[in-house]
Amino acid sequence: MQLGMIGLGRMGGNIVRRLMRNGHSCVVYDRSADAVSTLVKEGATGSGGLKEFVAELKAPKIVWVMLPAGKITHDTIVELSNLLGRGDILIDGGNSKYHDDIAHAELLSAKGITFVDVGTSGGVWGLERGYCMMIGGAKEAVDHLDPIFSTLAPGKGNIEKTPGREGRDPRVENGYIHAGPAGAGHFTKMVHNGIEYGVMQAYAEGFDILRNCAKPDIPENRRYKLNLADLAEVWRRGSVIASWLLDLTAIALAEDEDLKEFTGHVDDSGEGRWTIEAAIEEAVPADVLTAALYTRFRSRQDHTYAEKILSAMRKQFGGHQEPGSH
Repeated sequence: MQLGMIGLGRMGGNIVRRLMRNGHSCVVYDRSADAVSTLVKEGATGSGGLKEFVAELKAPKIVWVMLPAGKITHDTIVELSNLLGRGDILIDGGNSKYHDDIAHAELLSAKGITFVDVGTSGGVWGLERGYCMMIGGAKEAVDHLDPIFSTLAPGKGNIEKTPGREGRDPRVENGYIHAGPAGAGHFTKMVHNGIEYGVMQAYAEGFDILRNCAKPDIPENRRYKLNLADLAEVWRRGSVIASWLLDLTAIALAEDEDLKEFTGHVDDSGEGRWTIEAAIEEAVPADVLTAALYTRFRSRQDHTYAEKILSAMRKQFGGHQEPGSH
């Protein structure tokens, strides 16, 4: 199947690579000519602008936009709305706010173009592990795109089947779901990221407590010098708190238990804030998720070891660098 990808950053480029490795053809565009030429060398068809990009696609044209949420994504979708035609499909696979998806779906629908939003989880590991995807849009379009989604998804792997799932959508066991109409994909991914904040914060605070029990003001008979890297490793194996985030924490701690590379400055990319906004709108208590978000705000003023753990996890799963680092 042919797909056009706009935005060749940490995830967009690897999505293209995973598709091409599995027999799909890709047309690519990015403002960085170097990013385009790199993928052309790997088998993609390059383009120097949006008009040329669209012209290289066969109808019905499938375009995946993988750009930062907000103005750049909106402006690109508006421009594409004047270049694509009836029957074409435009996918927003970034971290856009679901309110924007609804507006974009209406804009494109008026021109006969179908909009699909894909909440994409997998970060810099997605090329090898695959991407967990939460998809919003019309059933007909999502079904048409299934060869793309099934290729990008992680697959069943070695995860045991959940009892009682007979008769349910088998796609979810492969790591992707048609969550609902336009916006539902990014809404569910938004809440996924809000949960991620809370889980990361729990690990971060726990490791901070473990580290600080060796402080001089703790009574000597309760002063433990614990091996945090080994604790993270043992918890990965049979513990009820095992998870991929713990796997990534173990990697970071094995590299440097003091996390000297990190200051503890923890950014947030927006989804945590939007999750709290949704909780307020729905009058749903979200104590843990709200506290985790506020801790990220505080981290930009005063850093603890917990924030270093958070920063290390973000680098491991998403390739996120702290501001000013290289």
